[in-house]
Amino acid sequence: MSRKPVHLAVYDTYADWETGHATAHLARAGYEIRTAGPSREPVTSIGGLRVQPACALDDVRPSDSSLLILPGADLWDAGDELAPFARMAREFLDAGVPVAAICGATVGLAREGLLDDREHTSAVSFYLAATGYGGGERYVDADAVTDRGLITAGPTEPVAFAREIFRLLGVYDGEVLDAWYRLFHDSDAEAYAVLEKAQASG
Repeated sequence: MSRKPVHLAVYDTYADWETGHATAHLARAGYEIRTAGPSREPVTSIGGLRVQPACALDDVRPSDSSLLILPGADLWDAGDELAPFARMAREFLDAGVPVAAICGATVGLAREGLLDDREHTSAVSFYLAATGYGGGERYVDADAVTDRGLITAGPTEPVAFAREIFRLLGVYDGEVLDAWYRLFHDSDAEAYAVLEKAQASG
C-alpha cells in the first residue's frame, strides 16, 4: 500500500532522542521519512548529529504528507526563529493532516494559538503558561495527548509520543499497540511475543 511521506522537522538544536522511536517504526511500517529544515542547509542536533534536510519547509505541502513531526529544540525557547514551523503546523491541521509536537515544540504551538481549543500536554503546565496562551484550562497532566489530529507530549515521553503517532496513523492498534508500548517503555519481555506473532501474521 502506498503511503504519503511523514515529514520530520529538523533545525539547529533539535532534540534527536525525542522522535527516534516514532520515525524508526514508521519507516519499518513503510513510511518514507522526509526531513524538512528551515532551508536545505545542514542543521545540527543537540546531540551533535549533522543532518542534511531533504527539503526546505517552504517546499512542504500538507496534501503531500501523512504527518508533520515537530521535535523540541533549544531554539523554541530562544525566540521566534522556529515560528514558521508552528505556522506550518496550522496549515497541516487546517488541511486535516495530523501534527505531532513534543517538548519545546509545544511552546511554539501555544504561541501560534493551536493549543487554545485542544486538549494537550507538555513538560509541565507552567512551561506553556509562560507564553500567555489561552489554553491553560485544556492542559492535561498525561504522558501524551491526542486531540483532533494534534499529538502533544513532554520531553521525557518519546515512547508515549510514538504510541500516539502509531495509533493515529493506524500503524499498530489494540493489543499490538499496547504490547509495543509495554516492550519499549516498560521492558516487558512478555510483550515481545505479541509483537512477534503480529509480525509473523502481518
